[in-house]
Amino acid sequence: MKRETEGREAKEDVKLKILNAAKKLFAKKGFEGTTVRQICDEAGVALALVSYHFGGKENVFFALFETFAPDFLQKEYELKDPVEDLSALIREFTLFRLAEPELINMLQQEVMMQSPRLERVQSVIHGLWRQLIRILEKGRADGHFHYVSLRHTVQSIIGTLVFARSTAFLDPVFQEAGEPGQASENGAEVVRYTTGFIMNALQCRKAQWL
Repeated sequence: MKRETEGREAKEDVKLKILNAAKKLFAKKGFEGTTVRQICDEAGVALALVSYHFGGKENVFFALFETFAPDFLQKEYELKDPVEDLSALIREFTLFRLAEPELINMLQQEVMMQSPRLERVQSVIHGLWRQLIRILEKGRADGHFHYVSLRHTVQSIIGTLVFARSTAFLDPVFQEAGEPGQASENGAEVVRYTTGFIMNALQCRKAQWL
């Protein structure tokens, strides 16, 4: 029994090494730019183990989203308080983005490239966007949110949540504007800034989100 347990633990350790290596490389080089050999070299495992544990590079890619995607992506909101629901959704996704920047980079790449893998990736995250739509519609019906186009509002919020990132690319522009230093990576601050931006865009005046 002890040997069986140790064997399972060793197998799971190898799988996790492969997944962590793949996540790093996919985020940096993209799916097409990463080879199985590179993943195995990064993980420090034998080349054959990717096929043995996952059946190929594409299955490693999907396993990353299935393994590291947080439970809140499948959460269903009760809609008793759409302002609080939206605040919670923003908070959870923002903290997820900060905790898993490599996974977010992979998602960004797949969306921008409209890759053949996107449909399966969408199955992991589309449930959250359906909840976002329900929250916005309820909030508008209750008089808390004000917007004209649901489609453009949802796309703008998703863009803010998924594609916002701290980068040195704009630092020279900010420095010219008298805004030195880099953007905050403090989770609480980023959540507060993101929530304020979205709530103000929705003309939400309910004090609860402040």
